[in-house]
Amino acid sequence: MLKIKDNVDFKELEKYGFTGYIREYSRKYNNDIITCIDKETREIRDIDTDYKFLMMKDLGESKRVNDLIKADLVEKVEDE
Repeated sequence: MLKIKDNVDFKELEKYGFTGYIREYSRKYNNDIITCIDKETREIRDIDTDYKFLMMKDLGESKRVNDLIKADLVEKVEDE
C-alpha cells in the first residue's frame, strides 16, 4: 500500500490540491474519484462515487498520486 512519509508535514499536501478535514486530506478528480489521506495512518486510498474504499496496493495503481510520488512524499509499505 502507499502512504505519506512520516516526515512530511500535511500542510505540504495543500500545494497539490488537497484539502484538510478533521480526519483526512482529500482531493477530488473529474471522474468523481476522491483520493484521501488518513491523518492518523497516513494511508492513501481512493473513494469512488459510491463511497467504496479502494486501497492502492502498488505503484501501478497510483496514477492519481504521481505528483506526490515525484515530489518524494510517498512511500510503499507492506500490507499488515
